This record gives sequence, C-alpha cells and structure tokens, in this order.
Amino acid sequence: MGEQDAGSRGAPREKGDTRVAPGLVRFELLHEDASGTKARRGRLHTPHGPVETPIFMPVGTVGSVKGVGPDDLLNLDAQIILGNTYHLMLRPGEALVGEMGGLHQFVSWNRPMLTDSGGFQVFSLSEKRKITEEGAAFQSHLDGARHFLTPERSIDIQETLGADVIMAFDECPPSMAERSYLEKSLDRTTRWLHRCVKAWSRERSSLFGIVQGGLHEDLRKRHAEEVCAVDLPGYALGGYSVGEAPEAMHAGVAYSAPLLPRDKPRYLMGVGTPVDLVTCVEHGVDMFDCVLPTRCARNGLLFTSEGKLTIRNAAFAKDSRPVDPACSCYTCRNFSRAYLRHLFAAGEILAMRLNTLHNLHYFLGLMADVRRAIAEDRFAAFAREFRERARAQEAERTRGR
Repeated sequence: MGEQDAGSRGAPREKGDTRVAPGLVRFELLHEDASGTKARRGRLHTPHGPVETPIFMPVGTVGSVKGVGPDDLLNLDAQIILGNTYHLMLRPGEALVGEMGGLHQFVSWNRPMLTDSGGFQVFSLSEKRKITEEGAAFQSHLDGARHFLTPERSIDIQETLGADVIMAFDECPPSMAERSYLEKSLDRTTRWLHRCVKAWSRERSSLFGIVQGGLHEDLRKRHAEEVCAVDLPGYALGGYSVGEAPEAMHAGVAYSAPLLPRDKPRYLMGVGTPVDLVTCVEHGVDMFDCVLPTRCARNGLLFTSEGKLTIRNAAFAKDSRPVDPACSCYTCRNFSRAYLRHLFAAGEILAMRLNTLHNLHYFLGLMADVRRAIAEDRFAAFAREFRERARAQEAERTRGR
C-alpha cells in the first residue's frame, strides 16, 4: 500500500474543477471492473470537495475521530468523516453547533462530512426506548433525560449540523429478527422516509435513503424498490453486521447491492473488517464506515500486511521492528513494537494516537489499493488473493496463541 491514485491520496485539489456549488452531491461513475466482479470506481462530488470511491470513512462520533486530530486526518488523506446525530444532539446540542457555524467549522474540518440519522443508536438502547408511528422515545445514556426523535427532527438536526450527506431516519432491527417484525419495521421505515423527504430542504445537505430487510432476499428486494422509487442523491444498505455471521452478511450484500441504482453511490453502513470491505466492494458497494480501526487501536489490536498484531503481548517487549515493515505511516516510520508495547502497558495517551494513526493508514491505504485494482481491471484476482492471505494469516495467528 502507499502508492497514490489520481485525485486521492495526497493529490492536489484544483480550484474550481472538482468542487460543486452548494447543494446536492453528484456521483460520477468512472469505471466498472472488467475482471468478473461488480466493483466500481467512482467519484462523489460534494460542496466540500470530491470523494474517490470505493472509500472508507473514519467515524467521528461526537465531532472527533477518537485518538487523532484533523491535522492527522489530513495527513492520512481521509477524504470524508462521519458525525453521529444521536450523540451530537445530546452533547453539545445541534443548536450550539449551528451557532458555531455548523459542524465543519466547529470541528475545523473542511472536507466532506456525513451524519447518520441517530436511528441505529436509538434502537440500540433497547429497554430505554419505545417506538411508535410518530417516532422513537428514548432516555439519554448520559443522564437519563427523555427525548423524542422523529424523522422530521432527525432531518432538522442533521441540516443544522450541516453535513454534506445526511441519512434518512430508519428503524434498524437485528438482521436475525423475526420476519413478522421485519415486515412491520420495513413498512414504518418507508413511511418515515417519505416524512424525511418532506422535511428535507435540499439546500446544503444531500439525503440518502436506507434499505433494510434483514437476511430475507424478498424483503430486501421489496424495500429496495420502495426506497429507490424516491429519487435521492444516494442509497444505503442498513441492518447488516448486526449479529449474523460474516458469510451471511457477504451473501446478503451480494444480493442487495445490485438492487440499488447503478448511477448513484451505494453505502454499506457500519461495515467492517478489511475482508468485509474487499468482499463488499466486489459486490458493488462504494462507501463504508466502521469504528473497528479506531476501537481496535485503543485496545492494542493493529492491522498489518502480515495479519493482526496484538501489541500488548509480551513477545514484543524487546522487538525493535516497526509494527509493519511494509507500512509507511508515521508510527511505523518512527517507532518500534517495543516502544508501542511500553506505551500501551503504561496507559499512555500517545499509545492510542500512534495505534490509531497506523490502523487508519492501513484501512485508507487498503481502499487506495482497491481503487487502483478496479481501475486496472484486476480486482477479481486482488480480492481472491487478499482473502486467501487473510485466512492464512488468521490461521497462523490462532496457532500462535
């Protein structure tokens, strides 16, 4: 990894020719893989600059990507980051963010941003929330205060935050939920989508619809038809990687992704591992987000070209090698495994930053490699070899425990 692809990692952004006027985002389909996969190379034009796809989006839940600053993200060439509507509405509140000039200015980030609707977090509260046709009543995980989130309220919050891409308010049931529940949930989510569209101002932010349906192909097809009947700038697949086996998720995405419009960006929410990313790109997905690289970094699990590495292990106490000899990130260029293990064992904040820089570099670099393989019509071989290598590395890691 590390070689830069045009318009992406480290490339200069020309004035005037890549930015679009404030308004709806526009997807440009640049190339479709000719090696037997559904992988696509595209470009999402936004008011804050272009996003080269397929893309991984680091998650900045409360207005920051944990462990790193905006300058770090720029150096990593993170093209787009996420904010979380649920958390930001609770603290510091969308009104304050709006008074500060919007989320971009508040967090000092002048590249594209996406906010989720808050639905996933609300529905994850389980016993602390109640769903009705009007919306979702819930108690804050911070102080127990009661709140009521509706489709209209979600859109209003997200537009006040001012993200380039905002998400429709949907219900996100577990993929293994009872079919009867999924059917009722789909109907409600479709009705909520129409309410979101009615509340959406179509000014600074572009609304994406979300397709649900669990692992049932007929429900996915039905809901994709309902959601995609509404002309929107983009569409997402929700409800995956929420309890099912990775193989079941991959099969579901293989079926569902091609149901979304060819000329619009396809976003798979909350996924995933490096193997998930490569496999789902193969099925036609353009955009991903997940807390995995940052969360794993804080727990001392690092992703490398040689497989996963648990930096807290005693075996690295006197290891002078970098985390990944093939990696060009700041962490690997400057620090040994022994030092990183020492920092982690000592509970030093620097450990979290250096680990996070490495993991994000790995994920973003992987996506740069993915884009290059698609452009060169060799993605089928790239994906096959990547999965085979990952399986062998994980088997070796398991034997070494």
